[in-house]
Amino acid sequence: MVSEQNNYNQPEIVLQSENVNVYYGDFLALKGIYLDVLKNQVTAFIGPSGCGKSTLLRCYNRLNDLIPIFRLEGLITYRDANLYAKDIDPVQVRRRIGMVFQRPNPFPKSIYENIAFGARINGFKGDMDELVERSLRQAAIWDEVKDKLNQSGLALSGGQQQRLCIARTIALQPDVVLMDEPCSALDPISTLKVEELIHELKKQYTIVIVTHNMQQASRVADYTAFFNVKPTDQGNRQGYLAECDRTEVIFQNPKEEATMEYVSGRFG
Repeated sequence: MVSEQNNYNQPEIVLQSENVNVYYGDFLALKGIYLDVLKNQVTAFIGPSGCGKSTLLRCYNRLNDLIPIFRLEGLITYRDANLYAKDIDPVQVRRRIGMVFQRPNPFPKSIYENIAFGARINGFKGDMDELVERSLRQAAIWDEVKDKLNQSGLALSGGQQQRLCIARTIALQPDVVLMDEPCSALDPISTLKVEELIHELKKQYTIVIVTHNMQQASRVADYTAFFNVKPTDQGNRQGYLAECDRTEVIFQNPKEEATMEYVSGRFG
């Protein structure tokens, strides 16, 4: 799935990284990434802290552009279009490739407006009530909030807030949903609900999730990419992609010894 050496009968490639290097100033933080993200699949990024999982995730919707010292070499394509071409508008990229962050971040607005606001400023002209209901239903939270749509989204529990943020993201009808440790701040019951939601959402969306939870990766992901770190001569930690394969292979029969040590909890 991931490299030039693997030859699967693959579904459509949505995102493709070819020899990607990510720099912060002069520091090479992530080196030599070759990775394919497949349509309507869940791809999990795992690995120790500082290995570049979230860095690569944010490259996909150009959030790293907001960091002045960020620089990318190599090629990242979205449906064969160069995401970093000069004529590509990062705002348009983020409409097609949405992001759900580690901590729930509802707008300080009503539940209804959390969904409607982004759609409205992006020029949505359809039935707003229908869009709000459909998005909340897709995010498996409609039954919990349908009688309090005018209440603040901030009044919801942490798990409900995260599902509200997922609803807000999919209201814009993206193609890809990126999730950066979406359950790390949630209790086990809320985590389970989000994981069940991910299984449903992949029927319509391509999903990439960063997680430190090995059990979560094994439960939700079709493919898993293991990132690792190695020390540099300057004393920094440089991230690289150790291997990527179907999740059951990564967890049961990986090619790299370091992968087995990580997924079995011996380091990281």
